[in-house]
Amino acid sequence: MSEAWPVELHGVTESVVTTLGPNDRWNVAALGLHAPEADTAGGDSDEGPVTARTWGRTRTWRNFRERGEGYVQFTTDPVTFAEAAMTVREVSDPVLSSADAWTRVTVEEIDAGAEGDTEWVEWALEPVETGVERETVPTTNRGYYAVIEATVAASRLDVPAYDRAELETRLDYFADVVERCGGERERAAMELVRENSSWDG
Repeated sequence: MSEAWPVELHGVTESVVTTLGPNDRWNVAALGLHAPEADTAGGDSDEGPVTARTWGRTRTWRNFRERGEGYVQFTTDPVTFAEAAMTVREVSDPVLSSADAWTRVTVEEIDAGAEGDTEWVEWALEPVETGVERETVPTTNRGYYAVIEATVAASRLDVPAYDRAELETRLDYFADVVERCGGERERAAMELVRENSSWDG
């Protein structure tokens, strides 16, 4: 039986997903959630599913294909997100302690293709169980969002389709924002980006 998502989704919402691997450990990765496009006439969302794409033969791709499910998690901790995006991390429990809310989803492949030399698969995500661990008052810290953007830029540094010099310029800018606006966790997250990419900023 389908559940409602525990948070409102619009556009692309960055999340962390855990998927069970063949070693019975939960792999932690970043996952962008694409909400159904709004109906331009009425402003309401279509009835279509939330979707996500995996790029290449990643652990998330393998585990989605073999297990058919995972735990999508929403967190405001920049270190958790940077670890998910930039490192290989495996944990014993599917729900991370830093998750503010989570959703167990079943997944179904609905499309596939390639961009350059990289294959991608698009998945429809169906929520079947949800939980809210804590409710927080939203705050805006530019350092946090700079970390998120930095992980995207860093992940593309060695992809031929992207201009490396332009990406490095972006990363330098994001690092400056983190230094000026971020706190301890944002700075630790940016250090993770440095240590786990070919950026030497």
